[in-house]
Amino acid sequence: MNSTSVSSVIENTLKMWTFALQDYSLLTIRSVRNMFASKSYFADLIEQMDQIGVGSSLIVVVAMFCVGGVVVLNAASQFARFGETVLVGDAVSLALLRELGPVFAALLVAGRNATAMASELGSMVVTDQVDAIRAFGIDPIRKLMTPRVLATVLTLPLLVALGDCAGLVGGFVVANLVLHLGAAEFMTRALHVLVFGDLCMGFTKPIVFGFIIATVGCYKGFRVQGGTEGVGRATINSFVVGSLVVLIVDLFITRLLLFAFGL
Repeated sequence: MNSTSVSSVIENTLKMWTFALQDYSLLTIRSVRNMFASKSYFADLIEQMDQIGVGSSLIVVVAMFCVGGVVVLNAASQFARFGETVLVGDAVSLALLRELGPVFAALLVAGRNATAMASELGSMVVTDQVDAIRAFGIDPIRKLMTPRVLATVLTLPLLVALGDCAGLVGGFVVANLVLHLGAAEFMTRALHVLVFGDLCMGFTKPIVFGFIIATVGCYKGFRVQGGTEGVGRATINSFVVGSLVVLIVDLFITRLLLFAFGL
């Protein structure tokens, strides 16, 4: 492969990514604009909140309970060297609220719900149901995408709060069994170490992550090509792309919030 062909491949790839980003941005702007439209689909919003929020609550609680226990196990081995095992409450509280809670919950919701959005919308595109909705004079973006985006943005912070509580409980259980720390001692340290900036970080990230997950999932679903095989590819890509973007954005938003709150 000569240099001309290599440069041509790179140029075509950059063009494809630019067009995809432009298409995604325009679709996202339409969905956000529809949130403030006079006609809304409240029943669809409640249904999506039930599927995303209530449906994901169990896996988030179980996963974060285990994550909290793992954080305590790892922190205990280090703090025990200095005789400060009581600090595991501080460590698990900060880790869950600042980072692990929002990121783990976002990845779990992306795996469960972003893929579902892509497969559902992709199947509707393939079977011409989206065209039928449009033929009845209904905007498919307002009907199908906007409720999913808004529901994810509203429910993910609640899932993170639920997951953080489960993580603290899991951390306490492990700390009590391994380090023999009491509930009052552990929870007092875990709660007193938190400041206002930690709470802002813990509940700003889920809003951003929820928006990314839902818009990527819907975008992949609406842009399905290639029939049923395309639906499968869109389902996989929605999770891969959504998770990757969440992790990349997390890096920058963490730095921004730490600087903003002086943490």
